[in-house]
Amino acid sequence: QVQLVESGGGLVQAGDSLRLSCEASGRAFSSWVMGWFSQAPGKEREFVAAISWGGGITDYADSVKGRFTVSRDNAKNTVYLQMNSLKPEDTAVYYCAADLRPYGSSLTASAEEYSYWGQGTQVTVSS
Repeated sequence: QVQLVESGGGLVQAGDSLRLSCEASGRAFSSWVMGWFSQAPGKEREFVAAISWGGGITDYADSVKGRFTVSRDNAKNTVYLQMNSLKPEDTAVYYCAADLRPYGSSLTASAEEYSYWGQGTQVTVSS
């Protein structure tokens, strides 16, 4: 079984930065593609970023390109989301997720492809 625990959310002002962390336990972390998703009140869960098994390939939603950076430390079983230049529209609950797709497959932005999810961490950006 895979367990994911996010941390690092909080209340910040527009233009500030936050770093979210997601610590994983269970099966071999380096065999999972990891993703970050956000869900604002009344909205669908949206793709934010994904990172490949070794961290060499990343993908981002257009809305966060140039502001957010996803990274991972396989030795620590942890994936990170560095969020810079935060905007009020970034306010949401942020979830990390694990995708057990075969090594070498393309990254996916589809939430349905991810098998395991954390409980989420709230990010609130005030204007």
